[in-house]
Amino acid sequence: MKKVLAAALIVTVSACGGEEGGSWSGAEDSASDALAGTSASLAQPSPTFLPKPTGTCPEFKDGTLTFQPAGVAARSVRIWMSDAAKTLDGPLVFYWHGTGSQPTEATTGIGTTQIEAIKAQGGIVAAPAHDPAAGTFPWFYVSSTSRDDDFRVADEILACAIQKVGINVSRIHSMGMSAGGLNTTHMSYRRSGYIASVATYSGGRTSTIPTQDPTNKFAAMIFHGGSSDQVVINFQTVSQNYYNDLKSKSQFAMICNHGRGHSIPTDARAAVWQFLQAHPFGTVPSPYAGGLPSTMPSYCQR
Repeated sequence: MKKVLAAALIVTVSACGGEEGGSWSGAEDSASDALAGTSASLAQPSPTFLPKPTGTCPEFKDGTLTFQPAGVAARSVRIWMSDAAKTLDGPLVFYWHGTGSQPTEATTGIGTTQIEAIKAQGGIVAAPAHDPAAGTFPWFYVSSTSRDDDFRVADEILACAIQKVGINVSRIHSMGMSAGGLNTTHMSYRRSGYIASVATYSGGRTSTIPTQDPTNKFAAMIFHGGSSDQVVINFQTVSQNYYNDLKSKSQFAMICNHGRGHSIPTDARAAVWQFLQAHPFGTVPSPYAGGLPSTMPSYCQR
């Protein structure tokens, strides 16, 4: 048996569950370690909406792999991992890139130092390539289509990671920038059956999104660049909408105005990784509920 680490799994997925299909299994019982320096519980709940593979899983290794979920086009996914994944159950991190970008944006959005830390813990970073059929924007839901291809791909990555190398299912997270931030917002609701916590850079909530598992009060760290953060939409407004909706549902959220327009706040990457580690699946109340740690950016508030 591989030792379960208190690490975060970051993944971006689309809508699924009873309303949109997908193959699911009940979550297996799993032990979760408490995070050092937080008040996270020693016995975290486990996700109840874990998918099963619907196609042939590739052998996991660092590099670009192809996933072939049933019913959607095969998709290339950039995977970052190390041999530690063979012996340690670490986090899985999904990263969704912005319009005109590519999966390697994850090295900027997550940060190479943080990716190395995830790898050392036996974790995986997974950054899907977009399907050109999505339209103007790289992800189907962001382009206002009802196709759940992107999240079926995410489900397949997750299911295959569990099958092939094993992960800590309490530490599945999602991140993204711009269109990828909007897609992460969709994932947080539509895959709330297994998402632990998320971080969005210039993402947000532009419409009502169905919630897969309303009982999972996932946490979110929401960034925008102030009044100049506008590309097609006003990201300050939609980020605030996302924050307000989560707060209205008694979920922990923090909003961070870095004031630098439509950009990734690279100074905050270590804090984002700290936030995700502090919020495994089912962490209620948040260890930040009484106040933000001094290591959080000064422009963030809860």
